[in-house]
Amino acid sequence: MDYNTTREKLIMPEYGRGIQQMVEHCKTIADKGERMRCARTIVSTMATMAEQTASREDFQKKLWNHLAAIAQYELDIDYPVDIERMDDLSARPNRLPYPQHRIKKRNYGVIVEQFTDHLTTMEDGRQRDDLARMVANHMKRDLSNWSTDSMSDEKVADDLAEYTDGKIQLDIDRFPLISDGELLSTRVSTSVKKKKKR
Repeated sequence: MDYNTTREKLIMPEYGRGIQQMVEHCKTIADKGERMRCARTIVSTMATMAEQTASREDFQKKLWNHLAAIAQYELDIDYPVDIERMDDLSARPNRLPYPQHRIKKRNYGVIVEQFTDHLTTMEDGRQRDDLARMVANHMKRDLSNWSTDSMSDEKVADDLAEYTDGKIQLDIDRFPLISDGELLSTRVSTSVKKKKKR
């Protein structure tokens, strides 16, 4: 029996074995003009199999580059586009760096930590006050998403002071945060929009 596991490994599995066999046949054609006609037919067949997500010019360039890669750059034709080598198709991309530090309060997330760290480096003044109020409002929204029971201006002010080691003491009377009613109405309108999309 002839199993796929015993056959030659596919270079680009998304095009299937049929395309790879067509490319191998194309490489054996002696006449260069005939080889070029065969290559155009293969690219045309590949185009029907692949989803076009870019402009026609970019799509055609991608297909010709894939043809060259399947042929292992051994197909002697005059390519209509510049060929960019993809030497190691099986190579894995480099791992993305992922933050490994522990988040103090998970309900606020790492972005609030970064903002509060920045707040501690700013000089006292209007800019710092404005940013502190913006961060506090963001924290209140986070609390409302986490649990409406723990959502209060006092809690936000206490948490902000804890994050900044007491450097930022939010005066709620002087810098009122968004009201609980505004937050609840925002949550209701958002949930209604999500239901309508379904």
